[in-house]
Amino acid sequence: MQSNNRKVEITVGIFVLLGFACIAYLTVRLGKMDLFTDEHYFINAKFDSVAGLKKGAFIEMAGVRVGQVEAIKLDQKDQRASVTMKIRQNVKLTDEVIASIKTSGLIGDKYIMLTPGYSEKVLVNGDTIFETESAVDIEALISKYVFGKVE
Repeated sequence: MQSNNRKVEITVGIFVLLGFACIAYLTVRLGKMDLFTDEHYFINAKFDSVAGLKKGAFIEMAGVRVGQVEAIKLDQKDQRASVTMKIRQNVKLTDEVIASIKTSGLIGDKYIMLTPGYSEKVLVNGDTIFETESAVDIEALISKYVFGKVE
């Protein structure tokens, strides 16, 4: 009798552990965390302003998410914001690509939109995008409009 109870307890324990493993896996996959794959490369971009852009923000090309912002720092050499982007390996960017900071919705989160170029030279891990468009500063536009300095 005791050995049957022990077998049942072991079987239930195994199923509980399998259940936790499945939940952990689904949490990682549905949360778009890439713990199990290393199918990305890193590209840098220099912006005059990255106001509102945060680490983890998504990167889009033609309306499709192709990566995320990995890091944002100030480049001491030229006093510009340097953004490191983690791009999916199957997305090929050329050296004429344009990186623009956009807003999702009227007052939503900031993200980076990539507009492809027509060059033949493909960017590789560690390269830098120099053609960039900084975020539109809504507060500055509103203050110019309110105080009559719109041109």
